[in-house]
Amino acid sequence: MSPDDYYILGRQRRRWPGPQRILLGLVILVFGLSGDSGLTQMEKIEARGMLIMLTLNGASTYYLGADGETGFEYDLAQRFAAEVGLPLEVIPVDAIANLMPALQRGQGDFIAANLTRSPERMDRLRYGPVYETVRPVVVYRRGSRRPQGLADMNGAGLVIPAGTMYGPWLRDQSPNLAWQEDTEASVEDLLEAVSNEAIAYTIIDSNVFELNRRFFPALQPAFELPVAQDLAWATVRSDDDSLIQQMREFFHRAAGSGVLTEIRQRHYDHLDSYEPVGTFTFMRQVRDRLPDLRPLFEDAAAITGLDWRLLAAVGYQESHWDPEATSRTGVRGVMMLTLRTARQVGIEDRLDPAQSIHGGARYLASMIERVPERIDYPDRLWLALAAYNVGFGHLEDARVLTQRLGGDPDRWLDVREHLPLLTQERWHRQTRFGYARGHEPVHFVENVRTFFEILSWMEQREHPLLAASEPPTPREAELEATLTTD
Repeated sequence: MSPDDYYILGRQRRRWPGPQRILLGLVILVFGLSGDSGLTQMEKIEARGMLIMLTLNGASTYYLGADGETGFEYDLAQRFAAEVGLPLEVIPVDAIANLMPALQRGQGDFIAANLTRSPERMDRLRYGPVYETVRPVVVYRRGSRRPQGLADMNGAGLVIPAGTMYGPWLRDQSPNLAWQEDTEASVEDLLEAVSNEAIAYTIIDSNVFELNRRFFPALQPAFELPVAQDLAWATVRSDDDSLIQQMREFFHRAAGSGVLTEIRQRHYDHLDSYEPVGTFTFMRQVRDRLPDLRPLFEDAAAITGLDWRLLAAVGYQESHWDPEATSRTGVRGVMMLTLRTARQVGIEDRLDPAQSIHGGARYLASMIERVPERIDYPDRLWLALAAYNVGFGHLEDARVLTQRLGGDPDRWLDVREHLPLLTQERWHRQTRFGYARGHEPVHFVENVRTFFEILSWMEQREHPLLAASEPPTPREAELEATLTTD
């Protein structure tokens, strides 16, 4: 692969059906997003009957996940749309540099795409409140020379996405530094280019790197640029601030009610335990072990209605997809079933991969069914996974403690904080089922979430590791050895 080709890898765009594209275009044309109609911007949006968000396709903004549309910006915008009483329509733009032109052409009402609030954009944009502050980070491939500062990257192949504030800052701070802006590449494209050694370095915001690094275990942060980046939504600049005023009120309420914290936790908190060695090992096993087991996971998913990638993530967390795995406590097989659980789901041979996977799938489905129906996804799934690991009785004990201590027993983030209390006598003696290793289901759920998301990402990008089992290249083997020994 040449440096000129790297940006086309894994391009993912939302595909609007033909009739839907035509209808949306007519709606925008008829009602308009600008013009002298005597209506405020917010009144025009209400008359149209939908709120249109311009964004980028990526892990920190908007993407199609295992359960449909998701992403930090998308979830936040959904809450905003619900508060103003309108359905949300999402239009992904293919590059950062094209966001403002799309907005000014009237293709959307506002930009929500990790957009930096900067003086250079003030003449064309009106910003809403700052909801997060991040720092740009220089990214390099582990095993290559780590730059200590800007001077170390001169002439070494630094490529940044066009349309960001990195370019103006680099020109101002280091005018002699040689670098390139790519007008076509997404953030994920550039990260993949660094991982594949098509380019040496790139720069992205720290929050975006945290979300994406699990997909690229070979990547490392080199250093942060000493400039804070305030993130905010934006509309076209005009004397009409009716939409911006709605944003101000929304973010004020979201900050005070904890909604902003909740959405941030949902997308970022399970990444705290990320380790590149674990992810690199996982991807190696995707290549070496998953191809033989994938049909069994898909069969079990078809029978139970679960996602095969979820079942595969559980199987990896349990046994690293080893059909003959056996623990000191007697759990066995791909899904590491106890003898009691195997009998409960009708499994005779736990070391038979098909039986183990089908048994584990049935057991997980039963845990999901036992979680109260009022609890929505994804909390329902995360609670069921915790029960799969620690037992439903212990999960219920943790939920009771959560409620007793002022938390929400139907919310995974709250229950997660209280599960470890089951290891402490002062708390577990107050429960029905007593002591449990409450830290284990927390790690179990967070790891399964990570592996599930990686598999979903790989399948969407048609990653070659999912297509065939091939030996590692010499470069991959060298990097794997470096990760293992560090």
